[in-house]
Amino acid sequence: VSFCLRTSPRLLCVATQQKNTGQNLEDDQSQNQNEQKVEPSSAEKLLTEEKAKLEERLKEVTDKYKRALADAENVRQRSQKLVEEAKLYGIQSFCKDLLEVADILEKATESVPKEEVKDENPHLKSLYEGLVMTEVQIQKVFQKHGLIRLNPVGAKFDPYEHEALFHAPMEGKEPGTIALVSKIGYKLHGRTLRPALVGVVKDA
Repeated sequence: VSFCLRTSPRLLCVATQQKNTGQNLEDDQSQNQNEQKVEPSSAEKLLTEEKAKLEERLKEVTDKYKRALADAENVRQRSQKLVEEAKLYGIQSFCKDLLEVADILEKATESVPKEEVKDENPHLKSLYEGLVMTEVQIQKVFQKHGLIRLNPVGAKFDPYEHEALFHAPMEGKEPGTIALVSKIGYKLHGRTLRPALVGVVKDA
């Protein structure tokens, strides 16, 4: 018993050291477990941030893609419209030149005295009938290609279709209407190719 008492302090020291060592091991394990618990949360946080960045990047790319599609569609529609207009109005310059021919034919037929067009003047009659037929035919060709005459006597003055040569008061005529057409106008597919030259009634 005395030996145990003598050796007990050492044993107690050893036991205490072992106990402390055990506690230290437990503390280290607990700290390691806490660190292991912290590490996954940090990694999870990084992954969450990375996911948010990727989602934002995806949204930006998607928006750019949609805008690019919209721009491409707008370009396609504009190109298609230009092609269609080129088909409709590509003959515009050619038509303007032909209008001068139509004007000459009209003046030629108007200049022939109607009382002279009879069987007693077969040559004049044939020439006149030929001019009239040519004028009718050229108007048919014009209509086929969308070229329409503007002879607006009695109509309201429209600055988009008519060009006023003069304004004058005329009894029995409504102000703002067209009383005289000096030169026939034309429209090509609804667009004024040449305005009609007119005289407009004004207030007395």
